[in-house]
Amino acid sequence: MNHQEFLKKIEVELKISKNSEYTIRNYIKANEKLLNFLNKQPEQVKEDDVKLYMSENLTQRAATSIILFLSAIKYAYINILGQDITRRIKRPRREKKMPSVLTKDEVKKLINIIDSKKSWLMISLMYACGMRVSELVNLKVLDLDFDDKIGHIRQAKGKKDRIFNIPDFLFSKLRKHADSQKGDKQQYLFTGPKEQLSSRNLQKIVNNAARRA
Repeated sequence: MNHQEFLKKIEVELKISKNSEYTIRNYIKANEKLLNFLNKQPEQVKEDDVKLYMSENLTQRAATSIILFLSAIKYAYINILGQDITRRIKRPRREKKMPSVLTKDEVKKLINIIDSKKSWLMISLMYACGMRVSELVNLKVLDLDFDDKIGHIRQAKGKKDRIFNIPDFLFSKLRKHADSQKGDKQQYLFTGPKEQLSSRNLQKIVNNAARRA
């Protein structure tokens, strides 16, 4: 399989999965750059080749860019060639910023006052990852990659996708919840009476907790 055939197959898979144009463009670009740098056919690329590319091209890039690159390569090789050549490559950690609306102490107080496990998980994830209410309610089960400990926010502010690290303190609880949603054949990570949780309902949960705190 030559480069163009491989890249076309990636594009088809991404479109079938209803990824945004931003994701399609960046995933194809990442794989194209890797193949051009190595001057190898897709089937010949191994883990050490990916590491070589990273050491030559990505050492000065932000952690987010490196994680996005690895996600693009992983997606392509799993879906097209049935193997994950990035599996043993360590992902960099990035700083997690809390929204500036509340202080860290205020956020802790807000989270600790919540009794419902589901509400606690939602609000903890939202503040730990700096999400907007609309981003959290639109998060889907398939947007989470527990192998790489990252999640994808589709068409965030500015219509661009972005990724976030799944916090260690939420990892096991979030994975259990995602598995439960998948078992119930739910598309969205958090659901309400009418399947998808609305932004208004989530905002009510946050406001009620804030008043109690």
